[in-house]
Amino acid sequence: MEKTTTRHEGPRRGSFLGFIDVLLRGTGQVMFQNSAWTGLLFMIGIFWGSWQQHNLLVGWGALLGVTVSTATGYLLRLPDSDGRQGLWGFNGVLVGCAFPTFMGNTFWMWLALVICACLTTWVRTGLNNVMAPWKVNSFTFPFVFCTWLFLLAARAMNGMPPVHMSAPTLPVEAAELAGVTFPELVGYWLKGVSQVFLIDSWVTGALFLVGLFLSDRWAALWAAVGSAVALAVAILFGASGSAVEGGLYGFSAVLTAIALATVFYKPSPRSALWALAGIVVTVFVQAGLNVAVAPLGIATLTAPFCIVTWLFLLPLIRFDEQEPDHSNWDAENKTHLARSGGSSHA
Repeated sequence: MEKTTTRHEGPRRGSFLGFIDVLLRGTGQVMFQNSAWTGLLFMIGIFWGSWQQHNLLVGWGALLGVTVSTATGYLLRLPDSDGRQGLWGFNGVLVGCAFPTFMGNTFWMWLALVICACLTTWVRTGLNNVMAPWKVNSFTFPFVFCTWLFLLAARAMNGMPPVHMSAPTLPVEAAELAGVTFPELVGYWLKGVSQVFLIDSWVTGALFLVGLFLSDRWAALWAAVGSAVALAVAILFGASGSAVEGGLYGFSAVLTAIALATVFYKPSPRSALWALAGIVVTVFVQAGLNVAVAPLGIATLTAPFCIVTWLFLLPLIRFDEQEPDHSNWDAENKTHLARSGGSSHA
């Protein structure tokens, strides 16, 4: 992680609107987009999908999570550049989506959400420092690691009832997708995009793709490709029908696709093949982790994306004359860095 002496002194322009801008950028950064407009469409998609699922608490949780994790960055006086780009917020917004999705609505669940969202901000900083020598960074793993700990704790603490979590067993599910129509497949494909934020809604998936398109057309294209390829691989290899229908094999593949095809390497035939390989591998890692965490009764979250992207970035494969360095993510210069051969996500 590149050192900087710049310290945070509050939102740029010193206004409430400046703080909202940072929050929306933090929401957009879940898919590597430093765009408030993209973040706004993402947040609209989250609220729409949570309303459609009759659980608006997920939307409010997302808003609380991104606010708390961003405010933590201010309180800790972390480098100003990260704050302006929304890099304190993307783990927090995912925490905010996860807690109301998996746990019951109690005061103590909301307090735990605040604690966990705060935690992701400094865990991200620490992991980035540790991983910098390997020229990669933590991606969404602070969200994954911290949320796993709290979901496991929910099994022992009645104040965070795990009412929406699966039983800690190893279920065996058959692939039951006979007679699926094309419109249904389109719905599964779009849900693969929406599930990045734990939302089961094809409308939300469409909104997310529009938000990506406003910021980066390549990112929108590869998000669509990532979900489609993951869907095809999951069906061909006979994955669980319910998981396929819910888009649960697509969301990590979407993030892997955006990362490898548009962020860390400039778009080219070679990087496209590399990204396609990463998407396919992500599906198998997703399936393997589903089995690994099932006895614990917790979800994989975005761990498959983190693992596969690390595996594909650590070899420092060169697709042009410049050696890639993935340890720094400068969202303000993402396009320039990606086209020159290397960059990184927070």
